Amino acid sequence: MECALACSASATIALVRCRQMRWGKTRSPKLPMIWSSSWCSGSSKRNRSLRTVALSATAGFGSTMEAPAAADAPRLNYIWPDNKRPRVCIVGGGFGGLYTALRLESLVWPDGKKPQVVLIDQSERFVFKPMLYELLSGEVETWEIAPQFSDLLANTDVRFLKDRVKCLYPCDHLGTNAPTAGTVHLESGLLIEYDWLVLAIGAEAKLDIVPGAADYALPFYTLDDALRVDKKLKELERKNFGKDSAVRVAVVGCGYGGVELAATISERLKEKGIVQAINVEKTVLPNAPAGNREAALKVLLSRKVQLLLGYFVRCIKKEVESQTSDAESKSMDSAADHSESIILELQPAERGLEGQIITADIVLWTIGSKPLLPELEPSDKPYDIPLNARGQAETDETLRVKGHPRIFAVGDSSALRDENGKVLPATAQVAFQQADFAGWNLWAAINDRPLLPFRYQNLGEMMTLGRHDAAVSPSFTDGLTLEGFVGHTARKVAYLIRLPTDQHRVKVGISWLLKSTVDSVATVQTMLAKAQSGS
Repeated sequence: MECALACSASATIALVRCRQMRWGKTRSPKLPMIWSSSWCSGSSKRNRSLRTVALSATAGFGSTMEAPAAADAPRLNYIWPDNKRPRVCIVGGGFGGLYTALRLESLVWPDGKKPQVVLIDQSERFVFKPMLYELLSGEVETWEIAPQFSDLLANTDVRFLKDRVKCLYPCDHLGTNAPTAGTVHLESGLLIEYDWLVLAIGAEAKLDIVPGAADYALPFYTLDDALRVDKKLKELERKNFGKDSAVRVAVVGCGYGGVELAATISERLKEKGIVQAINVEKTVLPNAPAGNREAALKVLLSRKVQLLLGYFVRCIKKEVESQTSDAESKSMDSAADHSESIILELQPAERGLEGQIITADIVLWTIGSKPLLPELEPSDKPYDIPLNARGQAETDETLRVKGHPRIFAVGDSSALRDENGKVLPATAQVAFQQADFAGWNLWAAINDRPLLPFRYQNLGEMMTLGRHDAAVSPSFTDGLTLEGFVGHTARKVAYLIRLPTDQHRVKVGISWLLKSTVDSVATVQTMLAKAQSGS
């Protein structure tokens, strides 16, 4: 497995340590003190051999190197550059993780107190998820909404590791004077001891709700999901090019994700597509502001999206390929179309409706997600971190995990509740704000200052409805909703401001301005051509 190691440790020291270790011929180096503590007793059968990593003296931030991929590969001990400065490990590079790291970098630190920060993510790219829909419409390019961490962190002291977290071993809850607050184990074999830990690993699509969903439905949750959906749509568009048949798309769920997908894809396919949106509620966006809901309904109906409201999906299955005769087998396209169809059985959520069966070429799943924290609990000591029923870490109002004074949780990993006792929604807006507080509270904790309680401020809700349509309902004015081109522009400006770094904002802003200029010129030319032909 590739492991991106951005480490500024002295190459000379690392090489000396590597030369002292010859696997199978000499004994392993002395283990860190943390390994002798009680939480490690349950894993005595594991391979505890360690080796250090020798990096080139010219390797800069974001440098990569190969890490052992075998299950029995020797453990790699991450070497922090400074033994005296605090060590902060951030697990997850989404909104919560990356923005916490950037917040720590922006603060003013006393001499010797600025922490060493390591950011870990399984992908090499940060993904601005609210704009994944623009990949399908062609409005943005991948680099604009999914820049590489190495580029974003190039001018910072934050180190980035491309790896997947295997399990966590916290020990700050033991009340002992252990030399570290815990250890993070990565799948590559790397071990990272930390003084402070930030959990921001996010969530993944939950496809085990309905039989067949995991096999035949495509989620729309990550960059890989968006690229996979775009590839499938292109295949279907090529396949049906010049034919009378339309591309059949079924979207399960009519929350923000489902509505944005249905609106974007229906605009993309136009008359060459049939989009059906399924929702268990009797309306779309049941929890959204009324203005956003009305704008969404207007756009969906104008693009002839078929709304199947009041239904839930009972099962999803592949259509059984019909037995064809020799004469029928000559129609290869027809047989191929039939064999690739997907059947959705719909059951009414209440009385008065009849069950339905619909057929689709592609099924997009937008309902349900599950946090990834439970998967990181070590099997020999599960649930050291208190989790709620959904799998999120229970935190106090300062974003610290309950019972763990040196662990913070943000975003989808946090189960922070508002003043009414309701868990805050797992949205990008919440993660933005929590990252700001988490960074500040880490500064306060390291400098023995009082921590601030997190207070969520709902700034409003936004959604895209196509290349030139959007709906924005700001919270500061009741009843106001910006629609159409105005809403579309306001949304893009708001997200441009929210991009991670100043350098990336400038690059993306220039790119969007050039595209807008080209589109405007093309529109004017089209209008002039029509006027001349009419005259």
